[in-house]
Amino acid sequence: MKDPNNILSQRSIYFDFDKDDVKAEFRPLVEAHARYLNQNSGASITLEGHADEIGTREYNLALGQRRSVSVKKVMNLLGVQDSQIETVSYGEEKATGSDSASRAKDRRVDIIYKGE
Repeated sequence: MKDPNNILSQRSIYFDFDKDDVKAEFRPLVEAHARYLNQNSGASITLEGHADEIGTREYNLALGQRRSVSVKKVMNLLGVQDSQIETVSYGEEKATGSDSASRAKDRRVDIIYKGE
């Protein structure tokens, strides 16, 4: 899971500005993690939703939550059990900067495996 050549080492799904839909380019990543979770019923994850600092704190918390739930729904459709997935939103709490490159990196969901 930590081998950089293994897709499971990739843990971030990025989103467009003000969007919460999982982009096609991140589907293989989500599918790989879903396969792992389906094959390892004792494994569980937290999906951490994030947003850039544009907008109010409340709006960004809601957007981060919508993003994490969006990834969860895709995983559920792929057979992952609800009991294996927790969602949380940090909104803009962990935003890294105010330039456009930093903002783009802040619009994401991070996959965190419990026990790692």
